[in-house]
Amino acid sequence: MKRKPLYIETKINCNFDTLWTNTQDPSIHQQWDLRFSEISYLPKKEPTDPQKFHYSTKIGFGINVNGIGESVATKTKNNGESTSVLKFASDSKISIIKQGSGYWKYIPEADGIKFFTGYDYETRWGFIGKLIDQFIFRPLMIWATAWSFDCLKNWIEKGIHPKQAITAQLTILIVNLTLAIIWIYQGLIPKILFTDTGEIEILRQSGLFSGYEENVLTCIGLAEIIFGLSLIFIQRKTLQYFNISGLLLLTIGAIFSNSMIFTLPFNPFSLNLSMIALSIIAILNFSTLPKTSNCITKPK
Repeated sequence: MKRKPLYIETKINCNFDTLWTNTQDPSIHQQWDLRFSEISYLPKKEPTDPQKFHYSTKIGFGINVNGIGESVATKTKNNGESTSVLKFASDSKISIIKQGSGYWKYIPEADGIKFFTGYDYETRWGFIGKLIDQFIFRPLMIWATAWSFDCLKNWIEKGIHPKQAITAQLTILIVNLTLAIIWIYQGLIPKILFTDTGEIEILRQSGLFSGYEENVLTCIGLAEIIFGLSLIFIQRKTLQYFNISGLLLLTIGAIFSNSMIFTLPFNPFSLNLSMIALSIIAILNFSTLPKTSNCITKPK
């Protein structure tokens, strides 16, 4: 199974020493890099020895994946091109990564520092591990690296601390998942599986789809399910605006079809208002969210 090394590139508007410190100091590095929860340097025997380090990544439920590595950083004089190469490995049986190597490179340009990385690794678990890596883990690592690079860029250029970025990311994920569950539920339960719960009666009272109410209701249900799934897999501000617009249209439609529905418990007004509020919360958080699209993920 052929694979290509991972590659991420960005450009950060700052001086060389600032970027070098933010990437080479482990106490700073662990704050912006999603791939690591903790990085600590180990003592050297000689100043010229490679810098060995220990890293740990929290994967949830109190489980950590630990590993070791070593790096050699070459900082050239007069703000010239600099490189940091490293090797890493993990003895943890739950780590899909067995061992790997990579580099960071810094190239000063007129409008900032071009900062990019390339790395690759060997996987565990035989053919199954390669499949998991190809379709799940490697795309996740590309996303996490690009997200982290843009997080670092926002921290240096805009003063947005990584904790703000992580909070914004979690908030948007929770909002999207909540909205997705609601849309999928509303499309599947009352519109496809249990059409006698009142949804079809609303269409009949509108008088717009005489004789085709069941077909129209099924199509609406499928559309709601598809939109719910898109909220899970697509993270775009446009979807939030689309969600708000769609809910406003559905509210207006319900008013003209049967305004008495707004007197019932948990009626469209209270539900739609809550869903619109969630979208507004997500939109507000997009301003501090790193964007993987700001990074180049394939070498030119």
